[in-house]
Amino acid sequence: MLDFACKTISIEEVIKCSFGLRKSDLRIFNFLLANLAERFTTDDIAKELQLDLSTVQRSVKKLHEEGLVKRTQQNMDSGGYFYVYEIAPKQVIKQKILGIIHAWVKNLEVAIDRL
Repeated sequence: MLDFACKTISIEEVIKCSFGLRKSDLRIFNFLLANLAERFTTDDIAKELQLDLSTVQRSVKKLHEEGLVKRTQQNMDSGGYFYVYEIAPKQVIKQKILGIIHAWVKNLEVAIDRL
């Protein structure tokens, strides 16, 4: 938990707010973060978290677009392919969050200067 003046904010709330994540996005993010060395298909994630497959597909797309999740194409011997997902490196995630927070602080400074 982080204390900010009159409110305590969890790191999950910071991540959720920073990237505009939904509850299901955050669940999947936390699941992948807890399983750093593993890769998962959307089917694997849906089964593990007992979520609808379309929900997982939407969430991993959002997480991938935000750079929080890496997606790798796996080719099948019979033709075709599928994707596997893993969490992005922690340092990358940290830098993204800090960049958003620094931009917020700059905007806050501008707003305070206008008072």
